[in-house]
Amino acid sequence: MRRLRTIIVFLALLAVGGVLVAASGIIPIKASSGHWALTYWFLSFSMNRSIATHSMGIKVPEIADPALVLQGAGHYETGCRFCHGRPGLRHPPIPGQMTPPPPYLPSALPKWESGGLFYIVKHGVKFTGMPAWPAPQRDDEVWAMVAFLRVLPKLTGEQYEKLIRGEVPARDGKQTKEVPSVVMENCGRCHGMDGLGRGVGAFPRLAGQHIPYLYASLSAYARGDRHSGMMEPIATELSPEQRRVLARYYGNLPPYVPTPPGEGLAGAIARGEIIAKQGIPSERIPSCVDCHGPSTISRNPYYPVLAGQYFQYLVSQLKLFAKEHRGGTPYVRLMHPTAHQLTEEQIRDVARYYASVPALSLPPNAPEQ
Repeated sequence: MRRLRTIIVFLALLAVGGVLVAASGIIPIKASSGHWALTYWFLSFSMNRSIATHSMGIKVPEIADPALVLQGAGHYETGCRFCHGRPGLRHPPIPGQMTPPPPYLPSALPKWESGGLFYIVKHGVKFTGMPAWPAPQRDDEVWAMVAFLRVLPKLTGEQYEKLIRGEVPARDGKQTKEVPSVVMENCGRCHGMDGLGRGVGAFPRLAGQHIPYLYASLSAYARGDRHSGMMEPIATELSPEQRRVLARYYGNLPPYVPTPPGEGLAGAIARGEIIAKQGIPSERIPSCVDCHGPSTISRNPYYPVLAGQYFQYLVSQLKLFAKEHRGGTPYVRLMHPTAHQLTEEQIRDVARYYASVPALSLPPNAPEQ
């Protein structure tokens, strides 16, 4: 009993002593001093073991997809390379003075498994500068980042630059003046100056979209009502006037005209056309064309045009609606009951139909509010 009391008194004195030392302010918190080697080892060991343990049950989907790689590359350039570097350039000096310093990823990534990378990107790391993903609902975006991180160590500086910017056509002075600076600085790199989204389905086509819908969507991203760890940080930095400029620019571009689909897609397109035009009344699935066209009849400009959109993008959005993970404008809840009822095959069929049809001649784009 006496030994137990002695232990309790010792622990109490140790705790009081720790509080007094912390309260005295003598413990340096300066990042310039770094960590002791033992401290750094212990923190690194603890982090690695925690990530390994918590990522054991993560099932890795198929991520060897050029569209996912391209999507992840776009965000890496915007949100990650300032701390973690990029091929062809040395580790940025300012984040290198953090404690602990963020790793230079082009050389640090090979040791990590995909599940561990997913866990880090989604949840961040405590006691470092690594934040959690801004939209925790969007695992699809996190996997896009992992897809890019898997190929990052193999890229040269030239390959990286081409991946994040694509083939930028030469523009004369007159053409450049016609593109607002906010487009060139914020959107053109991913969605293209022509609004056609780089051609592989990583980013949606915006050309010819309803101007009010574009403006409302950017505003929803800025408010956090539409969930995206990639788009929310960009939209938050835009003023209302900049959002108007972007909406007008892309809304007034000529829409995409789809190429004839392959013969093997005819069945899916035909099934999707029936759902789009007639719905499935027995399953409480309404038609799509009544809200989204294609039609020459003027419809609510806050409903997006779907004709000519990428198949992959339409599929991903319908799945997000079904899980109620997408968010959006105040009209978003209208999509949830329909998306809940659609099967995987029906989602793909409807997406095939809309990806194959051009937008019809529409009344002039209404002004945004």
